[in-house]
Amino acid sequence: MAKKVLIVDDEQNIVISLEFLMQRAGYEVAIARNGEDALEVVGQFRPDLVLLDVMMPKINGFDVCQKIRDNPDLQNTKVIMLTAKGREVEVAKGMALGANSYVIKPFSTRELVAEVQRVLEEE
Repeated sequence: MAKKVLIVDDEQNIVISLEFLMQRAGYEVAIARNGEDALEVVGQFRPDLVLLDVMMPKINGFDVCQKIRDNPDLQNTKVIMLTAKGREVEVAKGMALGANSYVIKPFSTRELVAEVQRVLEEE
C-alpha cells in the first residue's frame, strides 16, 4: 500500500509542484492550504508524513507540528518542515517541536524526494 503524504502550503505553485513530485514518487497525496485545514485533514487522511510550510494563514506550521506531536493517535506521523525561514533559531524551534527534518526553500526536487524517502524509512 502506498505511503500517504499531506502537503500543507498556502502557495499554489509550490502545492502543484509538490503534489506532482510526490505522486510521481508513488505516494498517495492530500493537500491543505492553511494550518487550520491541515489539522482537520491530518485527522481524516492519517498521513504517514506531512510536508509542512511554516508561514501560513490561520495557524502557522510550528503550531501545527506541535498539535500533531501532542496527539497520541498521530505519534507515528513524520513531519518535514518546508520553509524559507532557514535561520538557525527557526530550524532549532522546528526540531524542538518534533519535526523529523527541516528543508529550506528553495530546494532541489530530487533532494526533497530523497529526504521524504529517508524520513519515511526511519523507525
